[in-house]
Amino acid sequence: MMTSAEIRQQFLDFFASKQHQIVPSAPIVVKNDPTLLFTNAGMNQFKDYFLGNRKPSHTRVADTQKCLRVSGKHNDLEEVGVDTYHHTMFEMLGNWSFGDYFKKEAIAWSWELLTEVYKLDKDRLYVTIFEGDEKEGIPKDEEAFAEWKKVIAEDRILLGNKKDNFWEMGDTGPCGPCTEIHVDCRSDAERKLVDGKTLVNNDHPQVIEIWNNVFIQFNRLKDGSLESLPAKHVDTGMGFERLVRVIQGKQSNYDTDVFTGTIAAVAGITGKTYDYSDSRQAIAFRVLADHIRAISFTIADGQLPANTGAGYVIRRILRRAVRYYYSYLDYKQPLLFQLIPVLAGQFSTVFPELQQQVDFVTKVIREEEEAFLRTLDKGLKRIDDIIEQSRAAKIIEGKAAFELFDTFGFPIDLTRLIASENQLVVDEAGFESEMQQQKNRSRAATAVDTGDWVILQDLESKGFKGYDQLALTTRVLRYRKMAAKGKEAYQLVLEETPFYAESGGQVGDQGLLQFGTESIAVFDTKKENNLIVHFTEQIPATITDTVIATVDATKRKHTAIHHSATHLLHAALRQVLGNHVAQKGSLVNDEQLRFDFSHFAKVTAEEIQQIEQIVNQKIRENIPVVIKEMAKDDAVAMGAMALFGEKYGDKVRVVIMDPAYSIELCGGTHVGATGELGLFRIKHESASAAGVRRIEALSGAAAEAWVNEQAAQLQSIRELLKNPKELLKAVENLSAENSELKKRLESLEAKQLLAMKDSLLQQVEQVNGIQFLGAVVEVTGADALKKLCFELKPALTQYVVVLATQADGKAQVAVMLDDATSAARSLEAPKIIKEHIAGLIKGGGGGQKTLATAGGQDASNLHRVIEKVKELL
Repeated sequence: MMTSAEIRQQFLDFFASKQHQIVPSAPIVVKNDPTLLFTNAGMNQFKDYFLGNRKPSHTRVADTQKCLRVSGKHNDLEEVGVDTYHHTMFEMLGNWSFGDYFKKEAIAWSWELLTEVYKLDKDRLYVTIFEGDEKEGIPKDEEAFAEWKKVIAEDRILLGNKKDNFWEMGDTGPCGPCTEIHVDCRSDAERKLVDGKTLVNNDHPQVIEIWNNVFIQFNRLKDGSLESLPAKHVDTGMGFERLVRVIQGKQSNYDTDVFTGTIAAVAGITGKTYDYSDSRQAIAFRVLADHIRAISFTIADGQLPANTGAGYVIRRILRRAVRYYYSYLDYKQPLLFQLIPVLAGQFSTVFPELQQQVDFVTKVIREEEEAFLRTLDKGLKRIDDIIEQSRAAKIIEGKAAFELFDTFGFPIDLTRLIASENQLVVDEAGFESEMQQQKNRSRAATAVDTGDWVILQDLESKGFKGYDQLALTTRVLRYRKMAAKGKEAYQLVLEETPFYAESGGQVGDQGLLQFGTESIAVFDTKKENNLIVHFTEQIPATITDTVIATVDATKRKHTAIHHSATHLLHAALRQVLGNHVAQKGSLVNDEQLRFDFSHFAKVTAEEIQQIEQIVNQKIRENIPVVIKEMAKDDAVAMGAMALFGEKYGDKVRVVIMDPAYSIELCGGTHVGATGELGLFRIKHESASAAGVRRIEALSGAAAEAWVNEQAAQLQSIRELLKNPKELLKAVENLSAENSELKKRLESLEAKQLLAMKDSLLQQVEQVNGIQFLGAVVEVTGADALKKLCFELKPALTQYVVVLATQADGKAQVAVMLDDATSAARSLEAPKIIKEHIAGLIKGGGGGQKTLATAGGQDASNLHRVIEKVKELL
């Protein structure tokens, strides 16, 4: 019997022999298509070719593509594990022609591969072609019909309607008829009773579609009409898991070697038996074997579990899996992470990204499991109560479903699943209502409690005058008292003001309001609708007097320097990294700038150096900063960059720093010429969110101060090293000496452990037929304890070892036992630590079933730790 790996390779080899370029799978996480969270079909990575946006480097391509369908139009989650063929993640084998071959070759090759290479029984195969659509004016696909008649009997060529046999990318764009190949996997006896052709496209679990050839020959226009494409394409897909099932002669995808290794691993971990039935225990095995693939490969492709978007989809799948093993396999500790090595090894040659990140993916999944398990038990007890209360009405109220989500982390589809198992439904409209109320409460928690406005002058404010002047005489139009986080303050609106109100990432101005002899400090300035609101901690005794409003000129100057620097930085980022870079957020104040931008990789040290050089060159050029007001359309026409999510009026303010370098729409304050920035330095680059990087940088006096601080630190290091002529070489020598000392220390420790081993073996005692060794030893830490365990292991047979030490005032413990003792006494090292040791040392830990370590803050109970483990025997 061919293995799944051989079946996959034969597909790729076959199309390679037909001059197809074999390309790797695109990531399962979609990073540049706003219409998709995940790759849900093999054609996703080739959309630009079909749309004509990009020219392919090869006109014939074949691949196997990781796909995920768990949300939106393609949502198979509820069927996964219940039936024999639905999956969250699946592989789609595909061969593609971009304006090269068409129906004749695609049909002939699909038949050749299935019947001559894979040796499928021709008597079990049926094909469908598009029957045509009078309303659309599309005739029957006679070309496909003629090609099929060359290899298969006419009575096995079935007509399919537009729903089944006409593929469209969307409401507009490339589309065309498709021809499908179906296989009848029923027994000979069943096939004699019912003709297979009557079961095609009728959701029969054993009469299934195995291959779909899409012939892209039309373009759907905006008015709904179709036009013929000058270049015709072939887009084919074959579900790998279904293909393996058919070739291996199985009745379920889960019975193939695509999944049996994972199912066997689950059985080994849980001690349960998979019996191929429809019981909840058997369904749990299938759910885990499926879900771990979706979770692992998605994380490996860069999407971490989260509370929103694509990240929440992954978290939902993971929590669904946890609930299945917790409830139906009676396994109460993290399980999924233990499956990663099995999966990574299985796919190491086809999807190597998981093997390359196995430790990272394992860590992420384990942390997610542990977090959910902490609340799952309580949540299940609570849902049992809710179910009992809901039996009469046969509906779980939205408020109760929201409680499970908000308090216990239950995704709504997990509550829906548990409800359906108990013949109940969920009031999902009520749940959504509760969700909206929570969002409103969150907003209220951060709200400012304000009193009514006291109107002094019923006049319209003339607004911001601070582009040209930093002080002016004005008067208060209105004021009110406010309270935020328990502190009282005041808000004042002036007839006109030099104070810049926070917007566009630039912080609000600070300064003074001078009422006669009384000075009132303005600690912030913000916008509220069209009002510029000044925040003060007090109001003057005579608030109706005229007031001299003066901005803190130093803070404004340094803030303007950093704002101008963001424009120079943005342009430099696009120049170095590419035009995909777009601003995603910023913070500009007098101390520094923070700039978030779209980019999918860490900015390298070399790129950072390039960016700095470009910005500093523009500073040295002392370019005049030209600011113009114009119609928005005119600004965009001249190349001005606008920020996504910003609302602009008809008239916009355009900031130009060399028309060939930087033109941006911006309402902020800026310097007169780039030379005023003096110097620009990047302090830090990091990830801000998925697909968003963050740069923190300094300019002007702040950059100079930072450089001086770095130089001072460098001088201190030089002095500590006795002022060597070559500082770098001195540091390298010091590092080498340190490494050598560490090696010597490790050598001495190894000798110490050998000596300690002989002494410890003298302390082994028999406890109910088990060799028990417990001791508090003097070693350097957890690693030394593990090494000591390994030294002791060859001299022991059926044993339990617990070693403890105090290192740097903290407790360190190692627990080791053999497989036979673990099985006979139902003991596992991580479980012993979690249930019996962690509380005594005020810490925690983990590890493998037969060796685990723990650390804690309290080292006073180490002897009690040993006694506690001994009592388990």
